Amino acid sequence: MNKRILSVGMAALAVAGLTLGATGCASTKKLSIAFVMGAESDPFFQAMKVGATDEAAAEGVDLIWQGDPSAYDVATQVPIVDNVIAQKPDGLVLIPTDPNGLQASSDKAVAAGIAVANVDTHTADTTDAVITITGDNADGGAKAADAIAGAIGYKAGKSYQVVVGLTSATATTNVGRLDGFKAQVAAKYPGIKIVDVAYSASNPQTANSNVNNWLTKYPNLSGIFAIDGTNASGAAAALQAKNLVGKIALVGYDAYPANVELVKTGVFTALIAQDPAAEARLAIKTLVDYIKNGTKPSNHDVVIPNVTIDKNTSASDLKKYTYVAAK
Repeated sequence: MNKRILSVGMAALAVAGLTLGATGCASTKKLSIAFVMGAESDPFFQAMKVGATDEAAAEGVDLIWQGDPSAYDVATQVPIVDNVIAQKPDGLVLIPTDPNGLQASSDKAVAAGIAVANVDTHTADTTDAVITITGDNADGGAKAADAIAGAIGYKAGKSYQVVVGLTSATATTNVGRLDGFKAQVAAKYPGIKIVDVAYSASNPQTANSNVNNWLTKYPNLSGIFAIDGTNASGAAAALQAKNLVGKIALVGYDAYPANVELVKTGVFTALIAQDPAAEARLAIKTLVDYIKNGTKPSNHDVVIPNVTIDKNTSASDLKKYTYVAAK
């Protein structure tokens, strides 16, 4: 009789344990975090993938990495986000190609109970985002203005023609950098005139074509601000092909390995380097903490400083800030 009572008791405990396990599955199941960007092949996003992959492994979560292979465009990004939302991840790290164009997608994710973080760029309304993380874009634009002014030997009273290559007219990073560049020029270098801007949709070949058009249109061009990595690559190729290295100041963004090598040879006057891997790691870590514990970060809007790379940068710092490609 005692054995029978013991057996029944053990069975009851086993059932209770199963019930508790089922009830608590939301807290013990493996989490999944989706990461959606534009132009997935861009070395900036590949460097970001390194940080995201490492942090996801450290946190024990599944990483869903999605993005159009080469296009940085709202039209291609929206359906990718919709597809990711249908997979019902626990979190979404979103890099919006357009602040307004991706707002509805972000809202849809939040309504589905998915925790959202904005990284690099952000949507128009970030109220429901757990965190936003970006580089200091206005500061990067100002540093680019200083670098160009130094390279062209700026002197008050003289006039200089400069052009700007962007990926998008609306991406918040591009807007912030251009605004910072304009503000610094107006404050310190009024002789610098921005005579033209053009857009590449994160395609280096398009950026190359834009620069070639400028070289024909503006024979007295003094400088180029390539506002992101793909524009920098395209501009560098155009100047090299025309034997204009050292004759036109070129300041780019993003420490792509190939472009860092071109700093050493003088093709680039300077590069403004970000830390994409750190941005990705922080986004994953913050979302996991929020999903598991309901903990919101003390700082909703995180801005990570930039670093200027030029011919005076030490070999150790060049290695430190050069973007590492995902394997």
